[in-house]
Formats: sequence, C-alpha cells, structure tokens
Amino acid sequence: MLECETLAEALTTDTQRIARGLRQRDVALLHQLVEQYQFRLVRYLIYLLGSRDPVDDLVQETWLRVLEHGRSYDGRSRFEPWLFTIARNLTIDHLRKRRNVSLDSNGHPDHPEQNREPAPIASTAPSPFELAARTEEAHRIAHTLQSLEPIYREALVLRFQEELSLQEMSTVMGVPLTTVSSRIYRGLATLREHMEGDEHAD
Repeated sequence: MLECETLAEALTTDTQRIARGLRQRDVALLHQLVEQYQFRLVRYLIYLLGSRDPVDDLVQETWLRVLEHGRSYDGRSRFEPWLFTIARNLTIDHLRKRRNVSLDSNGHPDHPEQNREPAPIASTAPSPFELAARTEEAHRIAHTLQSLEPIYREALVLRFQEELSLQEMSTVMGVPLTTVSSRIYRGLATLREHMEGDEHAD
C-alpha cells in the first residue's frame, strides 16, 4: 500500500511540474516532453490514420498547440491523454478538410456509430496483443491492425500499446465508457478473426 501511495505521489508531483512549466511556457520543458513522448505520439497518429504521410505535420502542430494552450492542462491527470486528445482533434480537422471522413464514423461518413447495444467486455481468453507478447509476433499484429476500421484500431492501440485506462480513453475519444468497451471488444474480435484467417491462408 505504501509503495502505491509513493507512486501516486510521484505521478502527481510530475504532472504538477509539467502543468507549472506549461503555464510558464517553459521551452526547456517542452523539449523534454518532445523527447519523452515523441515516439508514442508518432506511433499513435500512424495507427490512427493508417498512413505516415501527414503525421509529421500533425505532430509538429500538436506540440505547437501544447505550447500555446498549455494553461489548459491542470496537472490533475496524466499528461498522455491530454496530449493524445490534442493530436486526435487535429487529426479530425485534417480528415474533414481532406477526405470528409470522421474517425468516429466506422469508416463510413454517412453512417456514424449510433444506438448500438454495448458489446460485452472482452473475454478472459488471451487477446491477440497478449499472444503477440508471448510468441514475438508483434510485427504481424502491427500489420494486421492496419486492416481494422480506424475506431477499432485506435481503441486497441490506446488500450494495449499506450496502456490508457478506460476513463482516459473515454476522454481522448470523446465517447462514453460503454462505447470504449464496445470498441475494444469488437476490435479484439475482428483482429482475432483476421489473424486466424491469415493462418488458414498459410
């Protein structure tokens, strides 16, 4: 219990330090954040878009927004969800301008996710991500992820690669917890189907 409290205190101190630095527009802090989170930010955006083409510009714009709107980060929660939310909003704007596609439309702009029954939480069976860790098939998982609809791909990446909590995912994606759970479940099921299909094809 004491160890958990110590970790929580350390996290709180770190987030408050980041919030204080952003309020002061501390450029040194920004460089530190870029060094710490750049890889994760790039990876998230590549999976989100399914392409590398616009990612560099979006990453640069994300960090500019972090510096410009740093006062809105209060340090009460982890920095990652706040950062990913900024990146996601910029990506949505990019898609609307270029392709008229919404990340939340299940790949079909005219048929948004609506009135769906929440899917059950994924079963206790090992997920493809857990299996990949055991069998060193991470590259294959990454390749198969690209075939999923963006909303499911994003849910799996945020949950299993970025290790965000369901509540943090709800904040980033701007959807209720039931929708987050549904997307994780459906994403895992689809990913498993695709991987099993590839095995049979081999």
